[in-house]
Amino acid sequence: MAVLERSRPAPGVELLRLNRPEVRNALDSPTLTELLAALREVDADPAIRVLVFSTTSTVAFCAGADVGEQLDAAGGERRMELFCELYAAMEALRVPTVCVCVGNVLGAGTEIAAACDLRVAGDNLKLAWMAARRGVPVGPARLVPLVGLARAKELAFTARVVGAEEALSLGLVNSAVAADEAEGAALELAAKVAEHDGVPELKAMFRELEDTQARVAYENERLMAFQRHGTGLPTGS
Repeated sequence: MAVLERSRPAPGVELLRLNRPEVRNALDSPTLTELLAALREVDADPAIRVLVFSTTSTVAFCAGADVGEQLDAAGGERRMELFCELYAAMEALRVPTVCVCVGNVLGAGTEIAAACDLRVAGDNLKLAWMAARRGVPVGPARLVPLVGLARAKELAFTARVVGAEEALSLGLVNSAVAADEAEGAALELAAKVAEHDGVPELKAMFRELEDTQARVAYENERLMAFQRHGTGLPTGS
């Protein structure tokens, strides 16, 4: 079974679905490797104008890292490198991105969602920045620009769950619909964005003005130090 499903549902719109429903789309090393390869292909294809991240199951967009993956110390370090490469690649992506936020959006799932330019929530959303529970140094780089410093601290420090209505009121998502309608709404939004030639340049301007590359690089350095010298993400052993 393919861990990623890719299609072109509308002109200029690439749809990428995570397909590991048995683990709520938790990300292991092979899935991260495939995601990175897909992003490289998307970035190199001039026919793609918008990328939509979604899921084959509305139970979860992504529940974070697959902490049950059996890895030795070197494998755990390499998995963290893949996460850092993914976060950097998403920040640098040429095309705008839309995330379908349904069900569990936790850990690395929140990082992918926050790294996207736009987000559509399903009414079953359970979103949380879980880093404080494991001591993982991740979250502030992407969360602060979305909701502001004071609210970002509260969400990160408490690791509490946010539903669709609150996510909409906080500006974490751009719209909220029924869970089974979220992908369709995201594709409609993506099609509207794909109509406009000037979007890539505007995205580049937002990136430079917000200095997101430096923010992500700073957080990635701390993530690698956490894996090499701290407790690190669990490795299933």
